[in-house]
Amino acid sequence: MNDRIIINEVGPRDGLQSQEGSLTLDQRFAFVEAVLDAGIRHVEMGSFVSPKAVPQMAGTGDLARRLGHREGVELSALVPNMKGYELARDAGVETMAVVVSATETMNQKNINLSMDQTMEVARAVIDRGDGDGNRVQAYLAVAFECPFEGPVDPGYVRSLAAQLLEAGATELVIADTIGAANPAQVKALMSALCQEHDSAQLACHFHDTRALGLANVFAAMESGIRRFDASVGGLGGCPFAPGAKGNVATEDVVMMCEQMGCPTGVDMSALLGVVDLVSDMLGRPQGGRAHYWLSRNAA
Repeated sequence: MNDRIIINEVGPRDGLQSQEGSLTLDQRFAFVEAVLDAGIRHVEMGSFVSPKAVPQMAGTGDLARRLGHREGVELSALVPNMKGYELARDAGVETMAVVVSATETMNQKNINLSMDQTMEVARAVIDRGDGDGNRVQAYLAVAFECPFEGPVDPGYVRSLAAQLLEAGATELVIADTIGAANPAQVKALMSALCQEHDSAQLACHFHDTRALGLANVFAAMESGIRRFDASVGGLGGCPFAPGAKGNVATEDVVMMCEQMGCPTGVDMSALLGVVDLVSDMLGRPQGGRAHYWLSRNAA
């Protein structure tokens, strides 16, 4: 297991959306620039959602235009519907992410739509993106457990995954939105999905609520997954999912992968500098489980 691991840094969106207060556009721009300087080439830079619902993401269009197109870099944004897609496209975003929750209640809580309506929106955005020549990532949220409905049937998740990929999603991201999964569950589901679909189209998004985030990354790697969402310093959490603590920390994932001989292309020293930068911006220290050790031992 020495394949290159692709890190998709979600701190500028998922990491910031649940924080108290909002960073300025200048701060958000500096955050993304610092992530890119650390060698990460895939960044979720924001979302085109209502600023009334998620004020931390206000002005994402301006941020996208300021960042512009970067050769060899994928800057993505979450879009809740077709209006969000069009705003993102007009701002120059070329990779959009749509979210389908794996339970009825979570869809209602997240975007006030039923499961059927959410799938219709996702299919429409995927189709529009294909027509415009853009990439559309489909996220399956609460894929292991829902904070409202409890454990989710893996067979149902596999059915939804097949539908989204058949609809033309460029990539499917299985998301443990509240950090409830364990490595055995992850390995079983992701192994099945890798057998049913091209593993290059699959990715995972883990939270560390129960201290199993990194173990779940490893389980997914063993299943054949090579692309992971992560957030510097372990920032994150879903404002619509009670119990969703921080994302698995980027520095923890990079450390584990590199020590296992799986290159990430990330400069650890620079990455730790991003953690320090964000800590200063938020006014409180951030850091993953290995941050104390890394900050004293990383070259």
